Amino acid sequence: MPGYQGPPDRLALYERLVASVAEIERKGAMMPYTSRNGHMFSLLDPTGSMVLRLPSDARQDFLSRYSSRIAEQYGHTLPEYVVVPDALLDRTEELRAWLIRSHDWIGTLKPKPTTRRPKGATDKRPSR
Repeated sequence: MPGYQGPPDRLALYERLVASVAEIERKGAMMPYTSRNGHMFSLLDPTGSMVLRLPSDARQDFLSRYSSRIAEQYGHTLPEYVVVPDALLDRTEELRAWLIRSHDWIGTLKPKPTTRRPKGATDKRPSR
């Protein structure tokens, strides 16, 4: 299976950022992302643009501080996600604080139920 097809320099910066916080693990081969308790909170899209999920108060601060905007993916607005300006992705330490804030906030949300079947489970639906 092929991996991420976006700009390799952006992927390297995203991976450096995620690796800077021990509790956070990068996931996704084609589209790198981070999640906690089933809730995604950051993503690097195929164009090399990073989005970050933030609580309302932090989101407004981020939008005004960095002259950013609310994220859109595939024609849909993602109201809790902000676009991380390219220049900020280059500043790991500064962005790290926002990533930690996002991770901590996501940890307060109720975990999403898993849809993954346990190992060894079989499909019990009747065949047609």
